[in-house]
Amino acid sequence: MHVLSTIVPIFIVILLGLAARQKGLFTPDFMSQANRVVYYIGIPALIFSAVSKSNLQTDMNVSVILIALLVILLLFGLSWGITRFLNMQRRLKGSFIQSSMHSNIGYIALAVIYYYLGQAGFVKAAIIASFVIILQNILAVAILQFYSEKNTGKLDLKDTLHKTLVNPVILSALAGILFSLFNIDTPVVFDRALDILKGMALPMALLIIGASLSFEKVRSRFKHVMIASFLKLIISPAVGLVLYRLFGLPAEHYMPALIILASPSATLTYILAKEIDGDPDYAVAVISLCTILSGATFGIWLSVA
Repeated sequence: MHVLSTIVPIFIVILLGLAARQKGLFTPDFMSQANRVVYYIGIPALIFSAVSKSNLQTDMNVSVILIALLVILLLFGLSWGITRFLNMQRRLKGSFIQSSMHSNIGYIALAVIYYYLGQAGFVKAAIIASFVIILQNILAVAILQFYSEKNTGKLDLKDTLHKTLVNPVILSALAGILFSLFNIDTPVVFDRALDILKGMALPMALLIIGASLSFEKVRSRFKHVMIASFLKLIISPAVGLVLYRLFGLPAEHYMPALIILASPSATLTYILAKEIDGDPDYAVAVISLCTILSGATFGIWLSVA
């Protein structure tokens, strides 16, 4: 019952965002600005507030983080191998691979974790997310550059790493970790300002996700979209769950990571595909179908974990 009471409200808000866009309440200009506010202010405020008050000795589990990173690498390799057996254009291969392993952490995973696991689970998730985001962004940019038709044979990993490290989610998590490590107390006035800002983060993020969904491009790419969605929503969390249980880790430690691994493809896959000569239409199709299907798959993984 707790699973349903967590997942159903989240997807009601997502569908409300979709309905709002269809009714013209969310215009493209509003969507662009609202997305920037959530991405650069709301989510970072939420993460910093949680992590800065955490106890890293109890909230940071290195084994959980390493296994999550291993799963992402395995999915990266598996999806890359699958492209050899599918009839795909060069640009589509890069988008297929990144969509298969790139989790929507900021807008979907953190919302599910916050409402399902509470503050304690959210703190663990924020710490895990900082490592996961770095790895999956580096892999995504690298594979898109590799399959770009403009590829000169060189990967600018220094530029990729720099762009990844200035991600506001990572910066807020790292700042929170520093405050926690050195036991720095934030002023009451600053805390209350953070409370106001973080209150808008998850609801607005879910509305934006819903308003961003588009199913018009799914039909022409249905087979490839379904394969990527299957890898992202089924294979990724399944491998993670097997490894976590194999190493005897308790569920309360690995659940935040499992939810991250079970999350749908990130909206960032569209942005990256557009900027690095991938296939943005395919990315939109995977994001849309994957997000809707995750309403059911989240229920499965939260129940069996």
